[in-house]
Amino acid sequence: MDIDGYIATNEATWQRLAELTNRARLSVRTLEPEDLEELVQLYQRTSSHLSYVRTYLREPALVNRLTGLVAGANGVIYGRRRATWDALVRFFTLTYPGAVYHYRRFVAVAALLFFGPALVMGVWLVNDPDALDESASKRDRIVYVEDLFESYYSDRPSAQFFTEVTVNNIRVAFLAFALGTVTLGLGAVWLLVLNGSYLGVVASWMITEGDAGRFFAFIVPHGALELTAIVIAGATGLAMGWSVIAPGDRNRGEAFGEEGLRAVTIVLGLMTMFALAGLVEGFITGSGLPTWARVGIGVLLWIVYVGYLVSQGRIAASRGVTGTIGRRRRRWEDEPLQDLPVATVVAPR
Repeated sequence: MDIDGYIATNEATWQRLAELTNRARLSVRTLEPEDLEELVQLYQRTSSHLSYVRTYLREPALVNRLTGLVAGANGVIYGRRRATWDALVRFFTLTYPGAVYHYRRFVAVAALLFFGPALVMGVWLVNDPDALDESASKRDRIVYVEDLFESYYSDRPSAQFFTEVTVNNIRVAFLAFALGTVTLGLGAVWLLVLNGSYLGVVASWMITEGDAGRFFAFIVPHGALELTAIVIAGATGLAMGWSVIAPGDRNRGEAFGEEGLRAVTIVLGLMTMFALAGLVEGFITGSGLPTWARVGIGVLLWIVYVGYLVSQGRIAASRGVTGTIGRRRRRWEDEPLQDLPVATVVAPR
């Protein structure tokens, strides 16, 4: 094919690539998802055209033109990929911990609603034999303590157990969020109190059968992270309900919408916490490691994760980041970034 014929055949492709590249340079938000996909496809096609022209046609003017088109599109596509990575880093360094820190008072209330009933129920049943018998028969308690409690952590392959508990814990987080949203926080209160009470009941069975040490040896490694995550999820549900009850200087719709954005941030971030707890529960809790090692690993991970949330949360608060995806309070000294930019295109090199 001669040069003129080649240009005529592909001119429309090159013009369209130039158009999309120029629009993306001004603002990628002006492009629809299908436009972004087309941009990547045209970039790849034009790159192959450039290779062909350099190898077979060897026309300097056309080589220069296509080089400029490919370079421009490359800058837009891979520049946006960098922005996507920056957004991911920002999410975990500021947006997510900022959201949790913003809800710290709700987290404190949720912790009381969970661990308060656990302590009350445990102490009551340990000290009241009649109430203990009402919770379960002596035979059932012994079967649970001697046969069911420990086997729960070891009767399935570690990878399968990790998957099951992680999925279940994420489901609980979504449930706490959903119940708090639709019941003005009462559903989250119910979920926290119910799960806390159940923990107290199980603890009382283990303690009264002289197995308190084994109970804590199996609960603490993964439970430190897992229960903290459930408390944070419950706090999110409480905050959603409270935004309707007491919206402050916002109308209820605005308050509910803003807290919804922040709640999404927390639910997404908590998946990492539940995944980490699931790894410990699946591969550490029921392993043959000594008790001190299993408990030590769990406590260390809890200290590191909670420390990260607190320290980064304070930094986020000092920068006006409160964890709402796509928006934040701006301060004069802040860098011109958003909490989470819109989705961007990632193309293969």
